[in-house]
Amino acid sequence: MATNVRPLLASDYAAWLPLWQGYLSFYETALSDAQTALTWQRLLDPAFNLHGLVAIHDDSVVGITHYLYHPATWTHGDYCYLEDLFVNPTARGCGSGRALIDAVKSVAKSAGASKVYWLTSNSNATARKLYDSVATDTKTMHYAIKL
Repeated sequence: MATNVRPLLASDYAAWLPLWQGYLSFYETALSDAQTALTWQRLLDPAFNLHGLVAIHDDSVVGITHYLYHPATWTHGDYCYLEDLFVNPTARGCGSGRALIDAVKSVAKSAGASKVYWLTSNSNATARKLYDSVATDTKTMHYAIKL
């Protein structure tokens, strides 16, 4: 059965939450319940620049992705930053990750964005196999300063 992707709905919370927690666990990050609630609220707010999609396989939500748009100095169109992507480990290999990326690519193109980009850990070998097949490794380093 193929994976279908659709926008996140309020009724998806019970399926979204364990995927969100799995994503945070993978990146060895813990967020407060308040931050998780704020993230959920932002994802559902059509006026907020944070969007969510879910992947459905065999009638179950098996994956999530969140993305946003921002202006860029190098192009007229906005960039689309694919901030989070996670597929339930038991559902990996069924095409859900690729379907989520393709869906973000499609909505970003429709929105006039000039590119979609994302970051991942160097050690995320499983995901990088997929990413290497759908995108170009820009060979850039990511630096951050926590404020």
